[in-house]
Amino acid sequence: MSRTGRILAGVLFVAALAACRADANSARGVADRFVDEHYVQINLEAAKQFCAGVARKKVEDEQRLIGDQRIDESTRKPSVHYKLIDQKADGDHATFIYEGTIRVEDAGSFTRKWMVTTRQDGQEWKVSNFEEFD
Repeated sequence: MSRTGRILAGVLFVAALAACRADANSARGVADRFVDEHYVQINLEAAKQFCAGVARKKVEDEQRLIGDQRIDESTRKPSVHYKLIDQKADGDHATFIYEGTIRVEDAGSFTRKWMVTTRQDGQEWKVSNFEEFD
């Protein structure tokens, strides 16, 4: 394959990946981005921007409990992958169930499920609640 062909293939691959992602302003898009920030990146401040009401309070409580602990190069940050396994929408509310696989280096892996509920808040969708379970 020529260099131009490889570049074109790469561009098409990236475009296809972007097309697979839900619209950022949709219920699913907000839920996905919340899961990315909260569970994958472990960035509570970034996760908070997607929240309202009870969900925002939960994230703020988590931030308070963590205090000044930071995740950096010295932290054993887990590798987290997830998939959507169920969704239900009802007008201005939607609920998504994700299954996450969490792998901690030298400690193994385990799975968790996350229920993320979104609601339409004016023109925006926000995470209104979330819960973790086995």
